[in-house]
Amino acid sequence: MGVQIESITCDGHKSLLKAVRKVCKHVVLQRCLVHIQRMCRIWLTMRPKSQAGNDLRIIVNKLHTIKTVEERNYWLVSLVQWHKQYEDYIKEKSYSQTGTYWYKHKLLRRSFTVIRRALPDIFHYLDNSRIPKTTNGLESFFGHLKSHITVHRGLSRLHRRNFIKWYLYFRNE
Repeated sequence: MGVQIESITCDGHKSLLKAVRKVCKHVVLQRCLVHIQRMCRIWLTMRPKSQAGNDLRIIVNKLHTIKTVEERNYWLVSLVQWHKQYEDYIKEKSYSQTGTYWYKHKLLRRSFTVIRRALPDIFHYLDNSRIPKTTNGLESFFGHLKSHITVHRGLSRLHRRNFIKWYLYFRNE
């Protein structure tokens, strides 16, 4: 169709990441900052009980405000310093009588792991201003589409597919 995909901004779902990397190997993959923040905020809660949780929440809250490479570097330094300071804390385990274990601070650990795994794909928007750092615009667009489909909820599958094609055609005109 002549479309050149320059980048893909996504929420970071594992199956989506795998599919994009398989099909679009040379396309820049940008992780949505809002999704990263949202998940970390859920797991860290509004008022974390530990100092480690409070400190990580402050770092996570600054993520969407990064507009320059210098700000990114300061943010990365603060994340690395946080990890050095609390590395032993997030590795603490509890053991059962059978010898199995679980991490004591699993939600804090999960929050840091999400950030760590997303790091290679978080800051591409700084290198290219055409890459959106969130999926908000896309979700807004599809929100309108969903509301129009809801109005026509009696459509058959074929008619719904044609409705979507025409909707996208007229929206792109």
